[in-house]
Amino acid sequence: MLLVLSEEHKEHLNFLNKVDAAVVGEFGHIALEFLRRGISPKVYEGAARKLSVPVEVVRHGVEGLMYLMTQSSKHMLSEVDFVDSLLSLEFGDELNQSLLQMYQQHRSEIRSILSLVPSSLPAYHNLEWRLDVQLASRSLHQQVAPTLATRLHLTHSRGSGTERSSRVLHMDLGTLLHLISILEGALAALKSTHTRRILRNIK
Repeated sequence: MLLVLSEEHKEHLNFLNKVDAAVVGEFGHIALEFLRRGISPKVYEGAARKLSVPVEVVRHGVEGLMYLMTQSSKHMLSEVDFVDSLLSLEFGDELNQSLLQMYQQHRSEIRSILSLVPSSLPAYHNLEWRLDVQLASRSLHQQVAPTLATRLHLTHSRGSGTERSSRVLHMDLGTLLHLISILEGALAALKSTHTRRILRNIK
């Protein structure tokens, strides 16, 4: 199969045609580090200063290269299909060979990284809850002691099918407030620019 690139991705990758092989290799290194650990804006800024180009040009070039490598690795393109997928970019033979070598060297690692995406983890299916309230007694200093009992239903991918499991959790008010704080932080992280870029490139 061939990888079909959008006009936006072609435009981002076109920058690679204007730099030498060493810069292409550095962009590949930055793209891999992005997948492994995330990336700091300072990395883009440093590369932009060296090349005397806007930071956005560097960022788009790296993200375009990352998309090319992740999608090619995800679909397990052969060497021939990978090179044929580059034809629409009208790169020279030297650049095509540099990208092919990069793909050959790192596709196994990229596939390993892609296999760790959240879709391989248990997924939320349903939540049942009940609020229990213990009235004041000699052993309680408060008038009431609310406790939340929950049953969390999860789905797990198992080969060609899915399995379901459940977890029963009991928590007091303090634990519940802490859990809400953690979940709100996770939702905020999911909306971050870095997370959106990674998810966009591994779909």
